[in-house]
Amino acid sequence: MSGHNKWSTIKHKKGAADAKRGKIFSRVSKEIIMAAKEGGGDPALNARLRSAIAAAKAANMPNDNIERSIKKGCGGGDGVQMESLSYEGYAAGGVAVIVNCLSDNRNRTAADIRSFFTKHNCSLAGSGAVSWKFHRKARFVIEGENANEEKLFELLLDGGADVEDISVDDDVAEIIGPPESFSSILKILEDNKIPVSESSVAMIPENVTTITDVNVARQVQKFLDILEDYDDAQEVFNDMEISDEVAEQLAADED
Repeated sequence: MSGHNKWSTIKHKKGAADAKRGKIFSRVSKEIIMAAKEGGGDPALNARLRSAIAAAKAANMPNDNIERSIKKGCGGGDGVQMESLSYEGYAAGGVAVIVNCLSDNRNRTAADIRSFFTKHNCSLAGSGAVSWKFHRKARFVIEGENANEEKLFELLLDGGADVEDISVDDDVAEIIGPPESFSSILKILEDNKIPVSESSVAMIPENVTTITDVNVARQVQKFLDILEDYDDAQEVFNDMEISDEVAEQLAADED
């Protein structure tokens, strides 16, 4: 899982540097809507909503936008009904891909996703064909001076949180735990005033598909970038692991 996480970290940094504000607002707004829809509009009682609001504020989203998104999730606002949709398939090299979407038009989203897979010679699979390879996990990303493995372990274990793994690479820490530990981990981080760059209940692969050919890695990454840039896509997960050498070549492509 380390290689996969390392590439995730590289993409996280690159994405943070290159992301357009409008797309960030759209993605965070959808997460607020979905969190409010599933757990209610009170952030004090809804850890996922609280985390989404924190991400929105970190992105400098105006409070009016945040409140409007919460109202939409609770059935207010303009009456648009958002629906969670999930698609599974395989990219080049047999890399497993899951795309979770949030959409107000199921038919449009299904047609778009099918088109992306077809145009890039990828295979769209049925429900469950890929997801069995993944486990849902609570995932948090901490950056900067707080990305200290020993410190984070001590805080979380002393606080009684169930943590499975903490990895640190180049001042970026990734915390992994069971999905039911999301609220407890978030509360401990909040209580200790540790800012969270990313938080979610993510799909983490049990095993990885190792790619050693840089050209295949480029094909997969191009496809993943297209999916991540799609307006209806909320989350994109994959099981690709690449070597440090291939990761450096991919990073050089983007310089």
